[in-house]
Amino acid sequence: MATNLDNRGANFWALQLPGWLLLIYLVYAQGITAFGYDLGVAMGTQEPVEQITGIGAAFWYGFAFADLLVYIPVLLAGLIGHWRARQWGRGWMMAALGISVYWPVVCLAALVAARGAPGWNLTDEAAYWIVLPVIAAWGAWGLVTLSRDSRQAAG
Repeated sequence: MATNLDNRGANFWALQLPGWLLLIYLVYAQGITAFGYDLGVAMGTQEPVEQITGIGAAFWYGFAFADLLVYIPVLLAGLIGHWRARQWGRGWMMAALGISVYWPVVCLAALVAARGAPGWNLTDEAAYWIVLPVIAAWGAWGLVTLSRDSRQAAG
């Protein structure tokens, strides 16, 4: 089904533009780190083991690895399918949006739970508390929007 860019509304662009920015961020910050946590630390996208303990580094590495294998491909498929107005794109996009809600919530909960733990010396959480809620809110909004659009299209 061909699409007309002139007929795409604000909701379409509010999913697409942040989605592509998030994908670029994930490839840079998480995808590269999946090839070696120390590489992410050297790039400044991950916290050093000395600040978050070996368990913290393993946890963040696990997310980077899962992002490389799951989140990045699902988001890419969702963005392309949504762009091309394909029904399969809606499914992939909704899956990516679900991850976009779940992933930040887990990370923020872990930050709170780790406070005061032996060896946990992450003194500046500000970036986490700014970026992750924005990603989660975008994901939740996108899920509601695509769900509503699906119901309206079904009649």
